Amino acid sequence: MKQLFTLSIFLCGFLLSTAQQRPNIIVFLVDDMGWQDCSLPFWKEKTPLNKTYHTPNMERLAAEGMKFTNAYAAPVCTPSRTAMLTGMSPAHLGITSWTSTSKNDNTDAKDNQFDAANWNINGLSPVPGIERTAYATAFPQILKDAGYYTIHVGKAHWASAGTPGANPHNFGFMVNIAGHAGGHPQSYLGEKNYGNPPAQVAQPQAVPDMEEYYGTNKFLTEALTLEALKAIEEPIKRKQPFYLNMAHYAVHMPIMSDDRFIKKYLDAGMDSLEAAYATLIEGMDKSLGDIMDFIKSRGIEKNTVIIFMSDNGGLSLVPPRHGKPHTQNLPLKAGKGSVYEGGIREPMIVKYPGLTKLGSIANQYVIIEDFFPTILELAGIKNAKTIQQVDGKSFVPILKNEMWKDESRSLIWHSPNKWQMADGPGINYTSAIRKGNWKLVYYMRNGKAELYNLQEDIGEMNDVAQQHQEITKELLTLLGIQLKKWNAPMPIDKATNTPVPLPGTTTY
Repeated sequence: MKQLFTLSIFLCGFLLSTAQQRPNIIVFLVDDMGWQDCSLPFWKEKTPLNKTYHTPNMERLAAEGMKFTNAYAAPVCTPSRTAMLTGMSPAHLGITSWTSTSKNDNTDAKDNQFDAANWNINGLSPVPGIERTAYATAFPQILKDAGYYTIHVGKAHWASAGTPGANPHNFGFMVNIAGHAGGHPQSYLGEKNYGNPPAQVAQPQAVPDMEEYYGTNKFLTEALTLEALKAIEEPIKRKQPFYLNMAHYAVHMPIMSDDRFIKKYLDAGMDSLEAAYATLIEGMDKSLGDIMDFIKSRGIEKNTVIIFMSDNGGLSLVPPRHGKPHTQNLPLKAGKGSVYEGGIREPMIVKYPGLTKLGSIANQYVIIEDFFPTILELAGIKNAKTIQQVDGKSFVPILKNEMWKDESRSLIWHSPNKWQMADGPGINYTSAIRKGNWKLVYYMRNGKAELYNLQEDIGEMNDVAQQHQEITKELLTLLGIQLKKWNAPMPIDKATNTPVPLPGTTTY
């Protein structure tokens, strides 16, 4: 009996020691932040847009880690966020547009040519049998089962209200602060209770769980940061590895001024809307710096991974009620909602002391579904059991060697939807594929295919499909084969009452 007791004590001690050696992991996810919306350049040179914004902590993170210049997400938020949780391409998940705060509400706008595709309008589900959802295993649940303390703070937007996927607890988060079905804040202002009017029914986009800050001057970005720091105190005290999903609502509309930073931008000659947007960017950056400082002050900096990412490109359309865009993405083409680079190429930085080389730059392309296998590998979790087939590939080899390359891999984007915001280049009923430096954009309306060499033409201004017909045909075929394999949703042609043909299967 004494030997069994001694063995039990030894095993407990061994497991605790092993848990302490696992890295803490923080994903710092920004909403609607464009590739150029920072003072840190992600291109070969600094641009006028980089000189507009003030993000010293992004610069600091890049100096202490690795900057990715070819990082991608989906064109809009819910597909990106669910791809990150599951490791599946949005086309494979069938979650190809944003989900509503109402169950069974198809967010596609009406169209004269097409009826809506049969996509999963209710988003992601951790349990089977929920109508119009994708059922899959989320990595926070795997981390939790492996002994991680899991925390979600900020925007979730993985599923429609009234379904299990709207609640972060159901995906393995032990702590949820402000995450629900909403895709943007009703208000960023503590004075407005973040959209929760006193003694009234809250608006669907009102931010939950923040009562402590009602009536104060705490901007939402700051309040969420304070709550995140409180939350990670517990696993630090327990000496337990933690995962923090720091998912800011910033910099999504409504564009509201964070008055801590406004003066410098007005003094620089910006109009009030541009200045307000710049304050959202700087407030987000301050949050990053506060978290980095906190981690360092607690003595866990050397064992903490920080991954910075945006969920889609910056909104470059003319917003309602405003006379002009509040952000743009030059030299990239288009913005949020588009499969052109401005809608999908994102700022990404990874810091892992001892693994990533200081100030390194990785040019290999990666995509947001790669987070799933990467995070599990960083956590030392092998052969995790999942319901789904994972499409993402771990980028740990790149973290170990910035020169690591695989240009044989194809990345795919698929948007068989009509986005309600507006029309524009690469928006509504489009797909795209990238392989090496070649990128093909496919329009479902007319079967048109465009081809670009991103190495020579990052702005996608010179369509070379006619000059490179064999490459165009190859990429069209690859795109069609993969979409068929995934049973990806396609819009319904009203003229034939059948799904639009897959790329590479017909000539219009």
